[in-house]
Amino acid sequence: MEVIQTTSMDIIVSALSNSITYQDYREKVKTLVENNSTTGDDKSEAMVNYTMLNDRRMKRWDKTVKVSDEVKNRLSNFSGDVTWLVITESWCGDAAHVIPVINKIAELHDGIDLKLVLRDENDALMNQFLTNGGKAIPKLIMIDNATGQVIDTFGPRPSEATKMVNDYKATFGKLTPEFKEDLQRWYNQDKGQTAIEDLLQLLCL
Repeated sequence: MEVIQTTSMDIIVSALSNSITYQDYREKVKTLVENNSTTGDDKSEAMVNYTMLNDRRMKRWDKTVKVSDEVKNRLSNFSGDVTWLVITESWCGDAAHVIPVINKIAELHDGIDLKLVLRDENDALMNQFLTNGGKAIPKLIMIDNATGQVIDTFGPRPSEATKMVNDYKATFGKLTPEFKEDLQRWYNQDKGQTAIEDLLQLLCL
């Protein structure tokens, strides 16, 4: 693993002090839905509706994501002690598909501590982890708990979905509503398996 040295330790420490668990995040989203609201600076009806949709998505993935015995065996070989700090927002479709998978893996190993923070409340942190210059989420930051150093990152999408997006943008210039529907279908068919493999690679397994 190559240690990433560029991030200010103060920014990481500050974000961690305001982070929440996955269970708290799920409760937060559930409450937002009940109150017709959303996380983030944009409280528009569209974002509120996305949050409602994503609550249902996460509920479904919490129940249906399967982790094979082979994956569990590989994960048991991880000897590190890390924090997975994930930047997210409740309205983000990619986050709704990916974060339940991240949680499934984190739950299976005591050496992985999953924490979540909201993007719009952590602008300094987000600016340290841009994707192609943009504030794309979800973004997982892997921190070595012994040293406090950032080891690696993952996101905003699983590797196969990232390739789909990049190929489409290269051909058509921007993502269309039709492509976004195709991407949702891909998530539903993949059932979190590409993200699981990507996360194992993040752990060098």
